[in-house]
Amino acid sequence: MAASSGVGLRELTRRAVRTQIAETAMELFVAKGYEETTVDEIAAAVGISGRSVFRYFPTKEDIVVGLLDGIGDELAAALAARPRDEPPWVALRNAMTPHLDSLTRDSDRTIATAMLLADTPALRGALLAKRARWAEALVPDISRRLKLPPARRDLAARSLVGAALTCLNNAVDDWARSNGRKPLAKLLDTAIAAVRG
Repeated sequence: MAASSGVGLRELTRRAVRTQIAETAMELFVAKGYEETTVDEIAAAVGISGRSVFRYFPTKEDIVVGLLDGIGDELAAALAARPRDEPPWVALRNAMTPHLDSLTRDSDRTIATAMLLADTPALRGALLAKRARWAEALVPDISRRLKLPPARRDLAARSLVGAALTCLNNAVDDWARSNGRKPLAKLLDTAIAAVRG
């Protein structure tokens, strides 16, 4: 029987197990370190086998960056909801507001995740790939907002989205390094102002 949202019970169970694995893993990564924590330790803490962990996450890196999966889609949905005549930078900044709210709502976990990502070289490649997918989700909307000839629009949209996401990432990193003491929204506005000149 499907749940009222149209998502089946099996998928709901899968999501719940993925969330439990990811949250347990993050606790272990923060306590012991990413490199020092094994998949078998994560599995034991959740009460499943190490092989079962890999049914939910293809790699150990995906356990961490998998937590970031939905961000690109959420940003794209928020951007699509912005008025069509809103200028690209304004639309991007406004679309980031719900994401900032979710980061600060669970600040301890967000800060721990941000610091883990910043301090673990083994995670950088997976993180860059994830952020590239976020950009791909945002470029079409920004391209439609640009008042440029079609031949120049794609490059401009990719550049603008790349710069905006870099501002977001730098703001989150600075906020995490301050242990949440600096206001995240103000950090993002400062970063955007610096890029826009």
